[in-house]
Amino acid sequence: MNTKYNNWFDSKYYHILYKNRNHQEAREFIKKLIKHLKLKRKSKVLDAGCGKGRHSIEIEKLGHIVTGIDLSKNSIKFAKKFENSNLNFIVHDISKPLNMEFDAVLNLFTSFGYYERDKDLEILLSLQKNLNINGIGVIDFFNIKTVKDNLVKKEEVILENIKFKIVREIDKLSVTKEISFSDNNIDFKFKESVNTLSIIDFRNYFKKTDLEIIQVFGDYDLNKFKKDTSPRLIIIFKKKSQSN
Repeated sequence: MNTKYNNWFDSKYYHILYKNRNHQEAREFIKKLIKHLKLKRKSKVLDAGCGKGRHSIEIEKLGHIVTGIDLSKNSIKFAKKFENSNLNFIVHDISKPLNMEFDAVLNLFTSFGYYERDKDLEILLSLQKNLNINGIGVIDFFNIKTVKDNLVKKEEVILENIKFKIVREIDKLSVTKEISFSDNNIDFKFKESVNTLSIIDFRNYFKKTDLEIIQVFGDYDLNKFKKDTSPRLIIIFKKKSQSN
């Protein structure tokens, strides 16, 4: 039985389970976000935790120079099919800064909080180092209150003749999802775990950096964040040294 957590994000089964993600929603969100950020054409953008590159691809189409990074070798291998002179994908740990600065640094679709909380701060400091002095950053996380209120504890999903059994739990520290299934008479069990971070937790993280939060939105239409009802927690930030 395969129980290694890190292998999950790089396995073919991860991509089977999540193959029906809403690309239209992602496309519309990116258009609204980039317009809101008022990025100049040909801005350098880092998509940190890019997965298979769906956000990076849309950002490049809007006229920007994009670098997507992710630890999943298979995700980057897929994303590289879409590379061009303004779009580049690299296997890289988002907690380790690249040796370059960007006009915008984005961490989208809950690509944060997958490690111990000290690592969260390390990732935030890495994003800080990759942001130029006048740059703007975005972290798109789930709203933990809404996740708790709408948690589906058990679920079965059949995709490509594989029955995925999913069990979800929440405690004070994390939201966990256990995924078990069989394929070719082999049993698999994987686990996803994301820290239960609220806006207060993020504000405490930011206090330990040279970054400051300037706006908080609650959904992909960029409506104001409401703690009890918003589906997302979208944080816009900049460097404290940046002029207002």
